Order: sequence, then C-alpha cells, then structure tokens
Amino acid sequence: MNDMRIAERAVDVNETKISARKVQVYYGDTHAIKDVDVDIEDRTVTAFIGPSGCGKSTFLRCLNRMNDTIDSARVEGTILLDGEDIYDRKVDPVQLRAKVGMVFQKPNPFPKSIYDNVAYGPKIHGLAKNKAELDEIVEKALRRGAIWDEVKDRLQAPGTGLSGGQQQRLCIARAVATEPEVLLMDEPCSALDPIATAQVEELIDELRQDYSVVIVTHSMQQAARVSQKTAFFHLGHLVEYDETGKIFTNPEDPRTESYITGRIG
Repeated sequence: MNDMRIAERAVDVNETKISARKVQVYYGDTHAIKDVDVDIEDRTVTAFIGPSGCGKSTFLRCLNRMNDTIDSARVEGTILLDGEDIYDRKVDPVQLRAKVGMVFQKPNPFPKSIYDNVAYGPKIHGLAKNKAELDEIVEKALRRGAIWDEVKDRLQAPGTGLSGGQQQRLCIARAVATEPEVLLMDEPCSALDPIATAQVEELIDELRQDYSVVIVTHSMQQAARVSQKTAFFHLGHLVEYDETGKIFTNPEDPRTESYITGRIG
C-alpha cells in the first residue's frame, strides 16, 4: 500500500504550468484549432506531433501570443500560465514573451555579435544593472545553451558566422537569457544535420530541469527520445494527450495509432 502512495506522489511532483481550455484559433474564416483542452506540466518536455497542417505550430504560438502578430488570427478560449490568463488585457505580450521564450524552426540569430544576441533581451527587460551583471547573464545563458566553450573566445564575432547547429544553440541561449519559465520550440532541429540534432536534443533534456519545454516536431523518433508527455494533433483537434510511452505503444484513439504506424500523415 505504501508503495502505491509513493508512486502517486511521484506523479504529482510536476505541477501544471500552462492550462488551456476550449481554445479556438481562426485565420479569417478558417477554423485552425478546435476546442483544445490541455494541461502542460512544469519541468517536463511535452511534444506536439501530428501531420503537416494539423495545427500543432498554431497552438504552440497561442502559448506566447505570437498569433497576435498575424492580422487575420483570432484566438478564443482560456490559456492560463501559473493560473493567470495570458490573454487578459492587462498582460503585456512583450513581458509575456520574456517569460515564455521561443526558438524557431530555422536558426535566426540577430545580425549582431554573439554577445549582443544574448544580451539583447536582458537589456530591454532591465535585468542587469551594469556591464558586469550583463556579462554574467550572457555567460550563464551561453552555458545553458551548451555553446559557451565554443564561443567564449569570440563573443564579438557575428552570430551569423556560426554553423547551423551552433546558431540554433545560440538562439536557445538567447531565449533562456531572460530567465523564462517556459520554452517553446517549433521544430528546432528540422534545419540541422544529425550531429547538431543530437546536441540540441541532449540540451532539451538538460533544460527540463529548469523549464517547462514544449516542442513541435515532425519526427516521431525525436518526440519519443526527448519528451515525457506527447499530444497528437489531427485536423485542428487535440486527439490524444498522455505519457509519451503510452502514446507510442498503446494509444487509445485509432487515429493516433494510424499516425504512429504510418497509415496517416
């Protein structure tokens, strides 16, 4: 009996970080996301999988209000971060995006030095009182991005001069420099070679000790390797959401099974 209780407690350690209810997204007349309910846990990697155009990236962009930048987009429903509604009028999207960082499909370093790429966010959010503090934040972020040792002797070199995999790790360092609580990644490895992909996957595994990480991936193998929870999207619906092992070995919905076994998508 005691063993049961320990197991239950272990499951409860990861609290809900983001809670979404009845989320709808429209692009003009197109209903892209339909009635999505999901609880995303803290200090967990959650993977969004599904065929192209199924809504996984659209839903990811709801979580830090990136859809606000698209004129035709309309988001309905409730998304709570630590119990607070991120779509409340009082919420400043810029501040929200410091808390909910994002890494895109293609590495997109600013046309600035490696140092300035990472220092940019902390500067605009006033996280450093002086140069020494800023240096410390930059070093810490580059270490978290697992790229410090490769760039520490050339911090003034342009970020665009790095290899693709290094650029993506620089973008991850840039995203964590503002001390976010959630890290969103939209197919972060799709432009990378297998070695760089393995480095980024290893980094994702380390980052979950400090962050809630949500990754959109077109690679089921990647979802199986890096995530603890998986959500399967199909035609704008969240079909199934569960422990990653269960989704891949014993899904409940026939549509999930068809996708996993390669019959749809």
